[in-house]
Amino acid sequence: MSMKEVINDLLGYEGLKIIQRPDMFNFSLDSTLLASFVTINKADKMIVDLGCGNAPIPLFLSLKTNAHIYGIEIQPEIVDLAKRSVAVNKLDYQITIIEEDIKNAYLKLGVSSFDVVTCNPPYFIYKETSNTNKNDYLTIARHEVKITLEEVLLSANRLLKEGGRLAMVHRTDRLIDVLDAFRKYGIEPKRLRFVYPKTSSKESLIILIEGMKSKKKGNLKVLPPLYVYKENNTYTDEILEIFRYRGRGGE
Repeated sequence: MSMKEVINDLLGYEGLKIIQRPDMFNFSLDSTLLASFVTINKADKMIVDLGCGNAPIPLFLSLKTNAHIYGIEIQPEIVDLAKRSVAVNKLDYQITIIEEDIKNAYLKLGVSSFDVVTCNPPYFIYKETSNTNKNDYLTIARHEVKITLEEVLLSANRLLKEGGRLAMVHRTDRLIDVLDAFRKYGIEPKRLRFVYPKTSSKESLIILIEGMKSKKKGNLKVLPPLYVYKENNTYTDEILEIFRYRGRGGE
């Protein structure tokens, strides 16, 4: 291990570990919420996480399913962290990390091959005038430098089987962009949940959304709001319950 690397517990998840580089980009609560939100069925055999970073979502999902989970990541140094995070948890038999551009993932993994796609994409539209981070890893993770929202949706459409599901976390202020992109690329929004920082917050900052590759329109369900913190800055009971998840083998 590099002197800059640390091995952290993956929150409360059954002793799972993750290798991190604070000078790169550490996983956030958003990844945890997405892994908890996505619908996984017992019949699902193939899952792929697009832009997997150091693999928090594949690791989380290994507790929910026996399906094989792929992680796609374009940055070589982060691919290395992801592969070693999988290895330290002895999950090589279930999780495969691939260094690849998301836009080309279907060429390596096949068209219409997956039951579930997950993605915690870059949130911000990139412009030359954008206030980006000096850290290239952070810039790529947060801004649409390497891939745009529409390109993510096109890739998801190519990878998903008919009836397969895409689950995504994104910023609430880009909800219209997200909904438009889902429909444009043949993924019909089915479940939507607004995430609020505190129980007293007036505005949601994050959304969780799941859609199905289907020609049938409509039937979007808006779920109850999810609050992260209580007024005393401690986690809400629902967030703590997510951290305590112990299931395995599908819903």
